[in-house]
Amino acid sequence: MTATDDDTTLSAGRVAPWLEQMMAALRGAGETDVPCGECVACCSSRQFVHVEPDERAALARIPEEVRFPTPGMPAGHVVLGYDEQGRCPMLGDRGCTIYEDRPRACRVYDCRMFVATGVEPDRDQPAIVRQVRRWRFEPETAEDAGVLAALRSVAAVLDDPAAYPGGRVPSRASQRAAIAVGLHELGRGATPIAPAAVRVELTRRSG
Repeated sequence: MTATDDDTTLSAGRVAPWLEQMMAALRGAGETDVPCGECVACCSSRQFVHVEPDERAALARIPEEVRFPTPGMPAGHVVLGYDEQGRCPMLGDRGCTIYEDRPRACRVYDCRMFVATGVEPDRDQPAIVRQVRRWRFEPETAEDAGVLAALRSVAAVLDDPAAYPGGRVPSRASQRAAIAVGLHELGRGATPIAPAAVRVELTRRSG
């Protein structure tokens, strides 16, 4: 199925182990393990998929006619667009046709990050919005409660232009949620995070 109207809840597991796995994926040391079932919401929600030059297995499976140069990136970086229904060109009737060789961006994407960070998915992606509403993290331990508080503390300032080196808020909710995951350690303190603290850390990491 391409999306689901099912209102039954789905277990997202515990948030602390989820965060550890998500951080490893963002570092390039692994990939997410999302219990998607038959859901293909992220494959059919008008998302551009970035493929990097070193992803030879993925590029070998993706026809040249559906690859486009990635704006602002060096030669060799490409993106996959989507059709008039918002579907990835590699999505078939039974799911991803190149799943074993899917791009790194797909291996890292995990819609549970919206639940963990409290960032609302973009409204132009209703299938993802519906799926996100179904996720429930397991009852919290003290560790889990601390992780959620840290993630949401960082996410709370990510709509403020002052949190970014260039003063420009990322346009997509998935970008802001990923930033909150990557900077969650900033939220470990007891006081609210200042946007300037996020800006300093983002500047340091991009240097």
